[in-house]
Parts: sequence; C-alpha cells; structure tokens
Amino acid sequence: MGKPQIRSTLALGALAILVAAGVPASAKVEGDTIVLGAAVSLTGKYSTNGKNTQDGYELAVARVNEKGGVQVGDKTYKLKVVYYDDESTPARAAQLAERLINQDGVKFLLGPYSSGLTKAIAPVTEKYKIPMVEGNGASLSLFKEGYRYLFATLSTTEFYLKEAVNLAAMTAQAAGRDPAELKVAMAFENDPFSQDIRAGVTEDAERWGMKVVVDDKLPPELNDMAATLTKIKAVKPDLLLVSGHTKGATLAVRQTAEMRVEVPMIAITHCDSAQVAETLGSAAEYFLCASQWDRSLSYRDDWFGSAEEYAQLFEATYDYSPPYQAAESTAAVLVFVDALQRAGSFDTEEVRDAIAATDMQTFYGNIKFDETGKNIAKPMVLYQVQDGQYKVVAPTDWASAKLIHPRRLPE
Repeated sequence: MGKPQIRSTLALGALAILVAAGVPASAKVEGDTIVLGAAVSLTGKYSTNGKNTQDGYELAVARVNEKGGVQVGDKTYKLKVVYYDDESTPARAAQLAERLINQDGVKFLLGPYSSGLTKAIAPVTEKYKIPMVEGNGASLSLFKEGYRYLFATLSTTEFYLKEAVNLAAMTAQAAGRDPAELKVAMAFENDPFSQDIRAGVTEDAERWGMKVVVDDKLPPELNDMAATLTKIKAVKPDLLLVSGHTKGATLAVRQTAEMRVEVPMIAITHCDSAQVAETLGSAAEYFLCASQWDRSLSYRDDWFGSAEEYAQLFEATYDYSPPYQAAESTAAVLVFVDALQRAGSFDTEEVRDAIAATDMQTFYGNIKFDETGKNIAKPMVLYQVQDGQYKVVAPTDWASAKLIHPRRLPE
C-alpha cells in the first residue's frame, strides 16, 4: 500500500490556516469539507508528543478521505484540520481554542497533547458548547468537572501504572513472598497527569499493604533525577515507578544505568514515544512501560483494518513506529467520523449527543464513553523491553512474552 497523500496544514507559532475567503466565521464546512480544529504542541517541552498527536490526526484524515469521506445526511464530505502551535503552554492553548472557535468558526475540536493543556482548553469548549474529542489528556481530574463536551478515547491516568503494582504483587506471591513485604519508590512529575498516576498506584500499593519508601515530586522542567535516584539506591526498593513524560522516561533509563541503580522492577510511562529501546540500547533492557495500545492487539475497524495494519501504514507514512499517542489521536478523529454519520447533522448538540452514545471498535481498541466522557471499554497494557523490543507482559490475557524478573543492570 502506498503512502496516502497527506497535506500538512500547519505553521509554527501563529496562524496555521485560515478558513477560505468569504466563508462566514460561523461556518461548519467549507464547500464539501468538514473542518476540525486542534491546538497541538509543535514547539516547547511537549513537541515530540505534539508531533505524534498531529501525525495521528493527519493519518486519520488522509485515510478517511481516501476511503470516500464522511457521509452526513445525503452528502459526502472530506475532512481537514486547522492547526495552531500551542507552544506547550496552557495559556496559549486556551487562547488558540478561543481563536479556532470565534475567528475560524470551527465547531468540532480535537484535543491537544497532555492533561495540562487539555485542562486549559476544556473550559473554553464547555463555554461555547463545542464538542472536543481528545486522545492525550488522561488526567482523572478532567472528568470530575462535569464537562458535557469533553470526550477521551484513552484510559484515564489512575490505570497507567496500576498494572505494574499488581504485577509486582503477583510476582512476589509466585516466589512465596507476601506482597506486603515489598517496598515501593515513586518519582512523579508535579503535573496533573503524573500526580493522578501517583494516586492510582498509591491506592493499589495500600491495598496490597506495600510500604512506600520514596515519594518524590519531580519538577516540570526535569533535567536531572540524581537526587531521587541517590535516595533509591540507599533504601533498595523492590519496585520503582516513574512518570515524567518523554524527558522523564529518557532520564530514568539513562541515569539508572549511569548510577548503577539496582531495583528488581522499574515501570515508567512514555517509553515508546521517548524511544528508549531504540535510542538507549542495553540501558533500557527489562524496563516496564505503560502503554495505551500495542500493534499486536486484536482490534480492527473498517478504516485501517487491524492494529498491525495501522502500524504498518503509519510507518510507511512517517518513517517511525507509531507510539500510542499517535494511535489514540487517530481514534479521536474516527469518533468524530462515526458520530457525524450517525447524527446526520452538523448541529453541535446533535453531534455531541451522538459522540456521547459512541459504542464502537477501532484498530486502537473499543470506545464507549461513560457519563463523564471517559472511555470505559479499553484496558491499559504493560510492555517490557526485551532484546530491544517492546513485549506485552501484562495483562496476561494480552501477553506476548513472559516477564523477566528481576531486572538486571546492563554490563
């Protein structure tokens, strides 16, 4: 299969694309094209994952258009996305959401990257009653505000590293140990996403009776974990949990190797988007990695086929393997496509209600929203880096490899 013809519509910094001349600001379509809008991080600290997000959106748009477009009522429409660079800054993201809605006349928004930026935009879309489907704002706190127009394709934060705690407990039991004997160290960035993950793993650690021996908050501008890792070396935990987005994943892998930090099990977020296995070699071996999605899973849809077929198309288009941030972004576009077709209308309330009633399977997983807008139909998976490859080791129903434990330091 050849590369789809993807037309990137972005410009760094300011205006990415204007609606066509003469089209009123309230327009929902330009001729035969449905316009979606997105503020994404093309520069700043989230630029890597911002690119993943945009690539996921663009692949979906290209694929939907290639397969005939979106049937709304008795007419078929193409898709396009208006992009702005939010510069990885919440205030800028909120400002750009206002511009998309009020100046560009966009009535359907795709989310930014990160919980913090999604949290900045959600009050804006709520104010104007504009549906937003997002795949990269996982913070549980987003879904406790009573928002009616916010919907997320991904599993929420409290589930990200819970599986690692449970895996540590079950591994201990299999070895004849009481999970309550296990010591846990935690290092989480002080942002909404990572602190919600902390709340989830703390709950599970308490349930198993585990003792938390290190509980550090990492600064948002994270450049060094040496102080935290020095403490961890001293207390010798059984399990280390880290969340600090892409930079945090890279630091955790590199500095645990450099400082010879011996912990039997280490689980982190953002392994695949940080490309730790690809770029850090033996230092990444045996790390556990939380993921929303894997190409080996058995999900399918009519747009991309299987998860593996999606991954192959993504690689052929962008020359890198799709991290879950891209896959969940693609799924967000597919939710809009499905809802628009079922609504048979561009009315924002009708489309919003159709999104709320979503019950579908995509290559990325099952999608069904609860009353708060969370996807309640898809589990997380846990990778382990083995021989430079990401292998699913949990949940066991999805496992493609057995857990290697204890983790061994690189030679």
